[in-house]
Amino acid sequence: MKIGELARLSGVTTKTIRYYESIGLLPDPVRTPSGYRDFDESYVDRLTFIRTSQRLGITLHEVKEMLLFRERGEAPCAYVRSVLDTQLEGIDRRMRELEFLREQLTEIVSEADPLPAAADNCTCQLIEHARQKASIAPSGTD
Repeated sequence: MKIGELARLSGVTTKTIRYYESIGLLPDPVRTPSGYRDFDESYVDRLTFIRTSQRLGITLHEVKEMLLFRERGEAPCAYVRSVLDTQLEGIDRRMRELEFLREQLTEIVSEADPLPAAADNCTCQLIEHARQKASIAPSGTD
C-alpha cells in the first residue's frame, strides 16, 4: 500500500510516517520500481503500537528501545514495566504538585474579597498578596 493509505488506516499523517522512518521506528519499506514506498499490513500494526505507547506517555525513544528488544528476539516486558513505573511516579508527583497548587489557589480566591484595592504600582492585588505570603513553592518541588 502507498503511504497515503497507510496514513489513513493508521490514523497518522504521511509526514509522521516519514519522520518515524527517518528515526528508525519504522523499517525501510520495499520500494516500487518507480521509487514509491510499498508498505504491508505490518506497518499498520507497528504504527498502532507506537500510537498506543505514546498515549500511555511512553516517549519515542522508549518505543524504539521496546522495538529493539523484539528485533533481538527478546521480550521487552521488564523494560516496559520499568518505563510504566516511571510514568506512574511522574503522574503521582504531578498530582501532588497540582493538589498543592489547588490548595494555594483556593486560599488565594477565598482571601480575595477582603483585600484592599490595588495600589497604582500593583498589577494584581491577588498575585501580590500570594507573593507576599511566599506560599507558592517553585515548580518541580515535592
